[in-house]
Amino acid sequence: MRFKSLFGAATAALLLGTLSSAHAQETVSLKLDLVSWGDDITGLSLHSGGANQALTAKSFTYSTPVRYSGPAIMQIHQQGGAKVDPKAPPNPAPIPPELAALREKDPTIVAIAKLPSGSRRATVLIAPAQSGTYQTFVIDDDPSKLPLGKLRVHNYSPMNVAVRCNGKQGAAMKLKDSFLADPKEGQIVYELAYQQDGEWTVQENNLLSITPQEQVQLIVLKSDADFFRSGDGSRTGFLQTVTLRRTDTQP
Repeated sequence: MRFKSLFGAATAALLLGTLSSAHAQETVSLKLDLVSWGDDITGLSLHSGGANQALTAKSFTYSTPVRYSGPAIMQIHQQGGAKVDPKAPPNPAPIPPELAALREKDPTIVAIAKLPSGSRRATVLIAPAQSGTYQTFVIDDDPSKLPLGKLRVHNYSPMNVAVRCNGKQGAAMKLKDSFLADPKEGQIVYELAYQQDGEWTVQENNLLSITPQEQVQLIVLKSDADFFRSGDGSRTGFLQTVTLRRTDTQP
């Protein structure tokens, strides 16, 4: 796998800031979609010792969701830990001290994720990190946050981007910013630009179809994952985009 980490120390600090002792005492009950930021990740479990069946986080794709009930600071286990690609650039984000402390007692804990209180559904993005661990980023997908028939745009790239939808709705976005956009006659034409060295560059103009029965997310990122490589090995675009779709009839 070729994987280029996008998450620096600044984003790790954002994660650490959420892991308060108060949150650790909260409990949540919701459906989760585990999505790999890279190649498929197999052998995951949300309970110590693999009390539930092994889970697979598919590469930038929704798969079968899992029901989770437990502490808001969720522990993710994996027998053997993450597979480390020696050719991949290291993820510079430090291992959260909370995770390091947990791993001293149980080395099968490879990640922790802060889940949203009061939500019925969430997406957990999982990225390979240091020393056989993973870094996680959580998106609240409760219908109040992402209504059916709308598009939510996220910036998970390491630079500022600007996205405009149907020539009107849009925003300049920093890391982890997002906004909702309304389709016109079931479609959204979006324009994507990024800022580098103080200059803005337009990367693409594309079209998405969105039905009234779908929750749709457009994620802007930068990755060397094989998912974004064509048959000749070339990578698509300076930045990459991922579209995640979930219908109201899906589990």
